[in-house]
Amino acid sequence: MRTAVLSVFIATVVSIGALARLVHVDRSAPASERREGSTSGVPAVAARVLSAIRDADREQYSISEEDGRFLRVLVGARGARRVLEIGAARGYSAIWMGLALRDTGGELLTIEFDPARAEEARQNVARAGLASTVRVIAGDAFAEIPKIPGEFDLVFLDAWKPDYLKFFDATFPRLVPGGVFVAHNVVNKREEMGDFLGAIESRAGAWTTIVSPSGEGMSLTYKVRR
Repeated sequence: MRTAVLSVFIATVVSIGALARLVHVDRSAPASERREGSTSGVPAVAARVLSAIRDADREQYSISEEDGRFLRVLVGARGARRVLEIGAARGYSAIWMGLALRDTGGELLTIEFDPARAEEARQNVARAGLASTVRVIAGDAFAEIPKIPGEFDLVFLDAWKPDYLKFFDATFPRLVPGGVFVAHNVVNKREEMGDFLGAIESRAGAWTTIVSPSGEGMSLTYKVRR
């Protein structure tokens, strides 16, 4: 029954997903020649950093540009003020969300397990002009999350896939009512997170949908207002 429920939130998410797919990205070209900064008001300095990260991302740790644009619009549409990211990598997704949070007056806390990548993320965020909006935390997210006080408007997860359910259980209770838990790679790596996907579909007090701006897929689990 949950998947049949139509809500304003779900309609908005689907609309945003359709909007994200309208942004054409020529994947045959280097990231430096793509469209970051050419539309949607991306500042030139941030666009240059985003392109540089994509050009250097041979391990493909970063999300796609389409998914980055989607997150930016989602954070802005939600009016999020306090966002947690689990899995910063080199800061690509953090910059996209940071651009939205600078507009909403909010803050992003992003955790990266690998110390070298955490430092790269910190430097990239600073080069993008978002050091006052995005705080990079180096460490094990399972150890760091309990140290962070308060609740979150949105959580974005892009970390070790078999741990998705553990991260969901650790953070979903800390979402504000009306908050959103977003998880990446739920389409192209769904076989690595079956327990998580089952949990978000059956969770009491939550609605879940999946959008796929780039084909990798993101689940959005909305915490129902009481």
